[in-house]
Amino acid sequence: MPTSSNSNRLGLKFLSLFSVVRGYNILVLIAAQYLAAIFIFSEHKTVFPVLLDWHLLYLVLATVSVVAAGYIINNFYDVKADRINRPLKSGLDAQIKQETKLSLYFLLNFIGFAFGWLVSWRAALFFAMYIFGIWFYSHKLKKYPLVGLISATVLTILPFFVVFVHFKNFSNVIFIHAVFLFLVIMVRELIKDLENIKGALVNNYKTFPVSYGEQKTKQFIAFLISLAFAPTILLFSYPGISYMKYYFYFACAILVFIAFYIFKASNKKQYQLLHNILKILLLVGVFSLLLIDKSLLLDKVIDKLS
Repeated sequence: MPTSSNSNRLGLKFLSLFSVVRGYNILVLIAAQYLAAIFIFSEHKTVFPVLLDWHLLYLVLATVSVVAAGYIINNFYDVKADRINRPLKSGLDAQIKQETKLSLYFLLNFIGFAFGWLVSWRAALFFAMYIFGIWFYSHKLKKYPLVGLISATVLTILPFFVVFVHFKNFSNVIFIHAVFLFLVIMVRELIKDLENIKGALVNNYKTFPVSYGEQKTKQFIAFLISLAFAPTILLFSYPGISYMKYYFYFACAILVFIAFYIFKASNKKQYQLLHNILKILLLVGVFSLLLIDKSLLLDKVIDKLS
């Protein structure tokens, strides 16, 4: 019985840690970085050199370490708000002491910096600045409407920037993808702010909905969605996206639905629904990279084997 009890406690601690570092998001980030490296950034390379690229592995490990640390420090500062916005998650996260969270935060940041240093001093400097950026956002910037919104969006996209620089593939289609991703993530952040408005008020965070009201926030969301159609139309002119065009048709339909439904939404559950829809849209977008060219993966494997 004592062994079973200890095992249950250990399992609960693991689930708590997985929740604090948002393990699901970390796993998706790893998949996204590798799929982007294979199908977008390493355009003229076969699959195996990408998978066996030690510097890419170090960059991915550095990224997930620093991002996990970022989730920890964000969780640390948002304890009061999370008790209101996410009571169940907050209860699970509380199984890990605040002192332990801080220790893990510093350890993960050190690991991230060390992996960056294994690539180059420039990579180490990038991760040092990224670590500071995440901390500064969690401590200060997220309390302000527009600056906090833009900062959160930029910090979400930066992990792809480091892989993009590693492969030095500066094609126009990548920038167009980035603009689309930037706008969709910004919409998601605004909806998340609407969802968590009560916690923001308690913590005195001047988020966009708190500062400008729900109606203006909804109008801004609709405006951003209208802007997101521009890069989508441009991407259709690139034959290289191949079957991924169906993802963008799907994305456009989802964004139109959100643009209309957001004005009907008025409570946390409705905002949460829209937030989850956007999370699924982004997740589908990660794996739709496999559709960029139907024969690309087979060609790359066959080229290597032959």
